[in-house]
Amino acid sequence: QVQLVESGGGSVQAGGSLRLSCAASGRSFSSYAMGWFRQAAGKEREFVAAVSRSGGRTRYADSMKGRFTISRDNAKSTVYLQMNSLKPEDTAVYYCAAASTVGLVAETSRYDYWGQGTQVTVSS
Repeated sequence: QVQLVESGGGSVQAGGSLRLSCAASGRSFSSYAMGWFRQAAGKEREFVAAVSRSGGRTRYADSMKGRFTISRDNAKSTVYLQMNSLKPEDTAVYYCAAASTVGLVAETSRYDYWGQGTQVTVSS
């Protein structure tokens, strides 16, 4: 079992930045690829970014490339999402997730554990 707890959400104006954190506990953090997803009101959960077990490889949704950066610190069992140049359409609940599968996957069904989410609200 892996427990995931997100933090760092909040309200920010368009063009601003936020850094989300996701702290993991339980089984070996470095055994899992990690991902960030988001879900806006009335919409399906969508992939944001993923990072490999070592942190050496990353993958992003096209709309986040160049604005968001995913990273991890295995010594701290924490994954981060740095979000810059935020837009109102980035408003959503952001979730981190852990996947035991090989590779950087974007499908929610491939992730084994999920956090409770943290709200990000971007105003224009």
